[in-house]
Amino acid sequence: MPDANQQDAAPAEAPQAEAPQGFFGRLRARLNRGGGSLAREIRGLLQGRRIDAALLEELETRLIGADVGVTATQEILEDLRKRAERHELADADALLVALRAHLTALLKPCEQPLTIDRNAHPFVVLIVGVNGSGKTTSIGKLAAQLHSQGLKVMLAAGDTFRAAAIEQLGVWAERSGSLLVAQGAGADPGAVMFDALQSARARGVDVLLADTAGRLHSQSHLMEELKKIKRVIARVDASAPHEVLLVLDANQGQNALAQAEQFHAAIGVTGLVITKLDGTARGGIVVAIARKLGLPIRFIGLGEQSEDFGRFDAAAFAAALVDGARA
Repeated sequence: MPDANQQDAAPAEAPQAEAPQGFFGRLRARLNRGGGSLAREIRGLLQGRRIDAALLEELETRLIGADVGVTATQEILEDLRKRAERHELADADALLVALRAHLTALLKPCEQPLTIDRNAHPFVVLIVGVNGSGKTTSIGKLAAQLHSQGLKVMLAAGDTFRAAAIEQLGVWAERSGSLLVAQGAGADPGAVMFDALQSARARGVDVLLADTAGRLHSQSHLMEELKKIKRVIARVDASAPHEVLLVLDANQGQNALAQAEQFHAAIGVTGLVITKLDGTARGGIVVAIARKLGLPIRFIGLGEQSEDFGRFDAAAFAAALVDGARA
């Protein structure tokens, strides 16, 4: 990747459509809808209880049930037990403060926004993920945000297996004010990427967002195709792709962690987009992924609208997870 400190242009951070308060206010409400939210369970668990071993054991069960993962949960509970032994957790409020702080510290290293290096011509983002993860929609939302910052954006329709995917990307290109490079259904994805990168260079594009066909992480022949696409891009620009974004559906729970591990092993993921946090997701999988892989979490998605897509903020996410809409 080109040196972001070169003199002719400074890196530009990928934008967020609105103030974090509004975005994360909606996250609190949507992540904790219904009676099964982690925040509601924690409040119910702590009501009228003193902080003792039995309560902490119940809390451990709640965290694991919310997809936080065994390893992360054990670390969190060990910290809380030590604090309780030192009489630092006098009441429920103190425990909630400690839980939020531990989750924030665990998530903070992954709070790394996508930075667009303006020295790259263009900056190439390869977007990958399994079927139904929200990949194409995330591309459209990102394109809209980049365009709103004055960046010239091109979308490459690398999902050539489904004509509907090409059409959907075309709709997002028009909606976001982006250029589009596409071939017919069944075309070679590598050829699409080659043409797109050549066209992006010729037309002075700042950012090329390259869509790919959804594929299961267990389909080795399709993972090999992703490696081929990455090699084709590198033949045109040895520094590209500059970012490999993996889109994960939060509703997949621990399976999302398995997807992240295998995609990362296959093609070297550099950032994550975690979508559908407005669905049945408990949200803890974000913690499990952060603890296990430590990959940058670039964006999270809450719904279908362009504004339902924003940068990841560790402290705000921890507060939404623990406190819910009442915080």
